[in-house]
Amino acid sequence: MHRTPLRLLTIALAFSAVASAAHAQSNPPIKPGLWQVQGEREVNGQKAPDPMERMKDLPPEARKQMEAMMKKRGVEMAQGGVQKICHSRESLNQGQWKGDSEKCKTEITSRSASAWKWHSSCTQPESEMDGEALFSSTENYTVKTSMTTKHQGQAQTMRMTVTAKWLGADCGELKPMQRPAATQ
Repeated sequence: MHRTPLRLLTIALAFSAVASAAHAQSNPPIKPGLWQVQGEREVNGQKAPDPMERMKDLPPEARKQMEAMMKKRGVEMAQGGVQKICHSRESLNQGQWKGDSEKCKTEITSRSASAWKWHSSCTQPESEMDGEALFSSTENYTVKTSMTTKHQGQAQTMRMTVTAKWLGADCGELKPMQRPAATQ
């Protein structure tokens, strides 16, 4: 798998981890535990294939390695673009879902009990993103993002909608989700 789909997958997972843009001292209004997350995206106005579906084309050994790497980060991958992630109280309290890094800075533009909005600017990859997280309850949320970036020198717009549903307090063997490493 070349780096761009992996980078987009990493971005998608980071943003599926609840808005990924609020300050560390403000936790998302969701329950800790096991979550089912599903996303849809479009690139330049065209429905884009799910990066998870691309994995089925990988050789079996490479697919197993990718699945193991994602599970180590707290993401269990399934067919049809569905993932399961675990949020512990500690990971939510410690702000591990927060999106700021040395390569990305985020400004919260508004926040209420039911909606968060933000703007992010990143240097690697160079991109600008606007996002909104809508919390319909402590057991359901939707994140919508719109990102502009360059891919092979061409401007590209990606829109993504991620829906999440709480499955229960017990994550089983799945570790709490960890933010992707900066090198990905």
